[in-house]
Amino acid sequence: MSVYEQVQQALTEAKTKGGKNGLNCIAELDMTAVEQAKELDACSKVEKGDFWGTPILVKDNIDVKGLHTTAGSLALDDNIAKKDAPVIRNLRKNGAVILGKTNMTEFANYTTNGMPGGYSSRGGQVIHAVDPRLSPSGSSSGSAVAVAAGIVDGAVGTDTSFSIILCALDNSICGLKPPVGALSSEGIIPFAKTLDSAGAMAKDFTTTLRLYSAMREEPLPKLQAADCNTLKIAINIANWKRMSLGQNKFRRHVTRLLKGRGASIRKIEQMPTPFQGTIMKYEFKAHLEEYLGTSAASRKTLKEIVEYYEANPDTMMKYGNTLLKAALEETPGGLQSEEYLRAMEERSKMIREVREELADYDAVIVCGPTNIMHFCGLPSVTIVGSQKNVFGVRRGVMLYGVDEYRLYRAALAIEKLIRDER
Repeated sequence: MSVYEQVQQALTEAKTKGGKNGLNCIAELDMTAVEQAKELDACSKVEKGDFWGTPILVKDNIDVKGLHTTAGSLALDDNIAKKDAPVIRNLRKNGAVILGKTNMTEFANYTTNGMPGGYSSRGGQVIHAVDPRLSPSGSSSGSAVAVAAGIVDGAVGTDTSFSIILCALDNSICGLKPPVGALSSEGIIPFAKTLDSAGAMAKDFTTTLRLYSAMREEPLPKLQAADCNTLKIAINIANWKRMSLGQNKFRRHVTRLLKGRGASIRKIEQMPTPFQGTIMKYEFKAHLEEYLGTSAASRKTLKEIVEYYEANPDTMMKYGNTLLKAALEETPGGLQSEEYLRAMEERSKMIREVREELADYDAVIVCGPTNIMHFCGLPSVTIVGSQKNVFGVRRGVMLYGVDEYRLYRAALAIEKLIRDER
């Protein structure tokens, strides 16, 4: 199949499955996608990159030249990207076709308390691909649903705290958040740069890894699945009772599979930290306004954005704007405040402690709610499982680690274990 044919097929799927009358995961399609495809079909073999001719969708907080970048908010609806973000430029260099943008939870789920995952004032409500009664999760919901529905093989999301890896878990796909700083944050509407990262989503982890590699300035080295009998796996039992019975049952099943293949397993407890919320609240305003200052958006400050919400309650205040207001009004001193600096000190301390505890481990399996990996900027992934819940959604496993290559090799090994038993 030519690239042109692949792109035409993906565009049809995006308009039917992904449109307003379908799953509502598509924010905007790129009118140049067909021309991109024709140009790739005309290229010689030597020019072909690693993701050649693959249609890719991109979360609506990442700049794609000529398209809107709104983070799902009508307050930024006039923001047309002047150029591609570096992660998009790298995808094009590797032969990907940018099909368009996906809907997301507004301002990466930092608009208000209680906003449903996948809702935004610009896009409306994203619908779960398997069962409309389920939440599509947040905030990379549109990207996750587009992959789960088979509209595209891969999509780009962003993750500050679970926006890729939990979206992937809730939508039966794979997700990868690399170490913070591994990908450029330029051209991305930020939440909190200390914690943010773009990342990749696909149906299987091999494709997810390839997509992430194509987003990088330099590709990943060739990574093979680790031998299970060499793996050292930790089980983080923090808050394990807050995980569903079915999810914990599947996690125990995966653990038994690993033990049966000779992996070394040990329990640890790395609890969540409240300091992450402090960093988010203080960085949101400063980093958002840094992005807006060089953007095409007419509103350049968080104050102007909050005022727009309150001046347009019918369209902007369906769920409120509590978090936007808190970031504006409850952050005296900004990034020089004592509260923020104390949180950053705590983060430095925690990074040292976590790295020391995990130095000998390839991966940590998440057993209950914890934000420790996001707080410390560690790589994290979700692997799709084999068992389904009552809604027909396949269960998965979330992993994190301190060494990204060791983590990815472990993830490939676990994916193979699960695939081999199907």
